Amino acid sequence: MADSCCSKKGDTIAELGRKADQRRVLVAVMVINFVMFAAEFGGGLAARSSSLMADSVDMLGDALVYALSLHAMSRGPRWEAGAALAKGSIILIFGVAIIFEIVDKIVNGVPPSSTLMLAFGSAALVANLACLALLWRFRRENVNMSSTFECSRNDVASNIGVLIAAGLVGASGAAWPDIAVGGIIAIIFLRSAWRLLAEAIPAWREARPMPPEVLQ
Repeated sequence: MADSCCSKKGDTIAELGRKADQRRVLVAVMVINFVMFAAEFGGGLAARSSSLMADSVDMLGDALVYALSLHAMSRGPRWEAGAALAKGSIILIFGVAIIFEIVDKIVNGVPPSSTLMLAFGSAALVANLACLALLWRFRRENVNMSSTFECSRNDVASNIGVLIAAGLVGASGAAWPDIAVGGIIAIIFLRSAWRLLAEAIPAWREARPMPPEVLQ
């Protein structure tokens, strides 16, 4: 009996420790994304780059959904699935917004500054690779952490696209690479949103709310 109690207590402590590790990682990733949003959005305005601004807004969205992940932590499967559902919805909104930005760029756009795109795009890539490394060991922990890892992986793909666009803009002097990468980022967002929503909606429906006394 004593051995059984000790075993169960050890499992509980391990579970709490695991959640604490997740919380620390999410806080670190959230702060990185808030800081890089401010820096990259300012750089996008200065460079007149649609892809750079789109990438920065994505980082803001990630920072917000990491905050949702922190709120959902330890509140049960329904809250975690709800956080993943919110992330998918936010990604979908950003994907549609980028499409409108691309249309505006086609009509009114001018070639962006490739030098600024390279500088701020490289800084964002380094930041997102750090986030990806922090989230790696939790990527299959649950639907909440899985969706968070998905957001960070999308960011890395977007950063690489921005750098490719910067190189092509510098070589051609045209705005079309910036427009093309913006379109690719939109496709990535929409595909990711579909996957997250397809996973989160059934999980949210199946999960039962935790009793109030458990959340206290």
